[in-house]
Amino acid sequence: MALKYPFLDLKPVNAPFEEALMKAACDVIASGRYINGEYVSRLEKEIAAMCDTPHAVAVSNGLDALKLIIRAYKEMGIFTEGDEIIMSANTYIATALAVSDEGLKPVFVDISASTLNLDTSLIEKAITLRTKAIMPVHLYGTPCWDNTLKDVARNYGLKIIEDNAQAIGASTNIGGLYGTHRTGGLGDAAGTSFYPTKNLGALGDAGIVTTHDSALADTVRALANYGCDRRYHNIYKGFNCRMDEIQAAMLLVKLPHLDDENSRRRNIVNIYNTLIDNKSITKPHIFNDSYQVWHQYPLRVVNRDAFVSFMQDNGVGTDIMYPSPVYLQPCYQDYNGNSCPEAENFAKEVICLPIGAHISENSAAEIAQLVNLFNK
Repeated sequence: MALKYPFLDLKPVNAPFEEALMKAACDVIASGRYINGEYVSRLEKEIAAMCDTPHAVAVSNGLDALKLIIRAYKEMGIFTEGDEIIMSANTYIATALAVSDEGLKPVFVDISASTLNLDTSLIEKAITLRTKAIMPVHLYGTPCWDNTLKDVARNYGLKIIEDNAQAIGASTNIGGLYGTHRTGGLGDAAGTSFYPTKNLGALGDAGIVTTHDSALADTVRALANYGCDRRYHNIYKGFNCRMDEIQAAMLLVKLPHLDDENSRRRNIVNIYNTLIDNKSITKPHIFNDSYQVWHQYPLRVVNRDAFVSFMQDNGVGTDIMYPSPVYLQPCYQDYNGNSCPEAENFAKEVICLPIGAHISENSAAEIAQLVNLFNK
C-alpha cells in the first residue's frame, strides 16, 4: 500500500520547473555542444558567486569533487600517500572513500551530541605527524564550523576541505578562512553534490569543486579532463570527471529557487520542532549562529524499530541516515579499533522524517501529531 507521506518523492521537486527544464534540455540538444560548453561555464560562475569563492569547477559528482581536491593536492606536492585526513565518524561513506581511494588515511573523530557534526574539541588529540587536513562535513545541512576548527587548522598548518554535499546555501556567522560565511567557501576547498535528492539536485549525477586557490582550481580542472591543460597535452594521469551540459542546464533552472527551497525546509523544521512533544524522542537543535538548510530532519528514538513500524503503519515513511559509523562498515574493517561512542549511540537511534517538496506545512503538522502518539 502506498504511503500517504513517503520519505522521498522527487516528482513534486521538479514539477514546478518541468516546462523550463524541458526547454533547457531542448536548448542544449539544439546547441550541438554537450560537454564543456556555455551552461557549465555559467553554472561555475553562479555557484562561485553564491559560495563567495573566486573559483568553481563543475565535475561529475560529489565524491569525485572531493577525490579531485585530494588528488590535486597530491599533484601539487602538498599531500602524499599515507597522509591522514581527520573527519567525522558520522557521515556518508563517500567522505571516507574520497580519502582512502587516493591512498590517504581517514581518521575518524567522534561527533558532538548537539550539532551531530564533528566534535571540534577532539580534533587536536587526533593530530599526528602525518595529519595534513581536516574534512568537516556539514551533515544534514548544519554547518560544521567554529573558531576551534579554524584555530587548530591554523596552528598545525592543516588544509580544511569541506564536504558540502548536504548544505548548499547554508551559512554561519563565524567567518571562514577568507572572511566568507557560506558553506563551500569557508575552508581552502569544498566538494558539493548535486545528486537528485539534494536541496539543489540535478536530474542525474553532478557535483562541483569550489576554492579560493587558483592553482588548486587549475589542477582540479586538468585532472577532471583526462589530465589535460590543453588539447592532447596531458600533464597528469587524469580522469574523465566532467559535468555534462544537460545537468548544468538543469541546475541553472533550479538554482534561482534554492533560497526559497531552503526557507521552505526551515519552515517545516520549525513546525516539527514546535509541535513534536514526546519524551521518548530527541529533536535536532536549531542554532542561532548559523543558517541551517535541513537536507534531513534527524530525530533520536531509543526504540527506533518500533517507531519506524508505527510511522509506517500510519502512512509516514522514514529513513536511517546513517545506520553505522563509517569505520564499522565491512570495507573499513581495518579501522574497527576506533571508538567513537557518541557516533555509535547516535547511529542506533537516528531516524529521519520526510522533509521534501511533497511535505506541506499542514502535512508536517499532521506528521508531528503522529510522532506524539508514539508511546513505546
